[in-house]
Amino acid sequence: MPAAVNRSTSLSQGSLCFYARMPCIRAFHFSEVFTIANAVHQINEEILDKEVRLIGDQGEQLGIMSAEAAMQIAMERDMDLVKIAPGSNPPVCKVMDYGKFRFEQSKKEKEARKNQKTIEIKEIRMSPSIGENDFNTKLKNGQKFLADGDRVKVSIRFRGREMAHTDIGVVLLKDYAARCAELANMDKAPKLEGRNMSMFLSPKPVVPAKKSSKSKAAKPEASAEGAASKEKTSAE
Repeated sequence: MPAAVNRSTSLSQGSLCFYARMPCIRAFHFSEVFTIANAVHQINEEILDKEVRLIGDQGEQLGIMSAEAAMQIAMERDMDLVKIAPGSNPPVCKVMDYGKFRFEQSKKEKEARKNQKTIEIKEIRMSPSIGENDFNTKLKNGQKFLADGDRVKVSIRFRGREMAHTDIGVVLLKDYAARCAELANMDKAPKLEGRNMSMFLSPKPVVPAKKSSKSKAAKPEASAEGAASKEKTSAE
């Protein structure tokens, strides 16, 4: 019996040690905040400053007053009081429809993300002993990536005794860059790092086409012909 008692007490002690090692989880209650355009705004009762500079919902300057008075004005207009410049002295608050403001900001952010183009880095891998046909295939792939606006990393992997002929890799990469010269600029010249040699190509910026001088020169000729035809009709 004593042994059983000792075993049970050791188990209970072990369980106590196990619970003691468990992380303690606590619940905290935070006041509601909204994140808009990577900025946290305090609104309404969250604003506890003694004085604030108030801007009306039409952009009018309403002067410096207590936070309570500013809150009262916002309530009378059935709107929210939002702190827009907490670092100012005193802080600047504005009367606005905060729900509408959040909606418009999220709409602008979606439009900005839609119009934003992400530039990817595509990699072309070759060997020092690559054949002409394979080289041309890799070249076409790289030119397609550059035409789509992506950067291209061209790399060569040297194996075994190929490390004694890294100059072949330099020639291959420079030839590749020369054949892409119309589409790209060389950002990083061929460089050997370990057993890999690589270079980077970036697409050239697209320049809008200029109007040809032929069309400009054609207009005066056309006007001269029109004037001559008018003179003939008047003479007849």
